[in-house]
Amino acid sequence: MIPAIGRSGPVTAALETTVTASEASPGLTYRLDWEQKRISGRVDGLEAVKQAAVKVLQTGRYEHLIYSSDYGTEWNLVLGQDGLLARPELRRLVSEALLQDERILELRDVEIVWNGDTVSFSCTAVTIYGDVELRKEGIAGV
Repeated sequence: MIPAIGRSGPVTAALETTVTASEASPGLTYRLDWEQKRISGRVDGLEAVKQAAVKVLQTGRYEHLIYSSDYGTEWNLVLGQDGLLARPELRRLVSEALLQDERILELRDVEIVWNGDTVSFSCTAVTIYGDVELRKEGIAGV
C-alpha cells in the first residue's frame, strides 16, 4: 500500500478506534476446567477473556489445523537463544498473539525473566472488562 502524501509529507497516523464491551464480539463461551480437562458450564466477560488469553498462550502457532495462522504463539522460536536477544522477540511474539483478540486493548507491565534454562513471561492485559494478570513459563529447547 502506498501512503497518502499530504502537505506536510506522508500521512502516517493510525486511525484510532476504541472497542467497548457492548460492541465487542460475544464473550459467552464454554468454561474450560484445566485440572479435570473437561468443559463445565459457561463463562462470560473478564473470565472469558482470561480463558481465551491462557488458551492462546498455551497453543503453538501453526500446530493445529483447526486454528487460523494468526492464532497461538511462536514461543518455541526464542527458546534456546541468548536471553538478551530473545527478550524483545518474545515480547513481540506474545503481544502479537494476545492483541489479536479485540477485547484485549493493551499489555502493561510486561516482564521477561531468564533464570538458567527457564524463561518466565508475565504481564497485565488491559481488557474492555478490566485487567487480568497473565503468566507463562518455558524451558529452553522445549
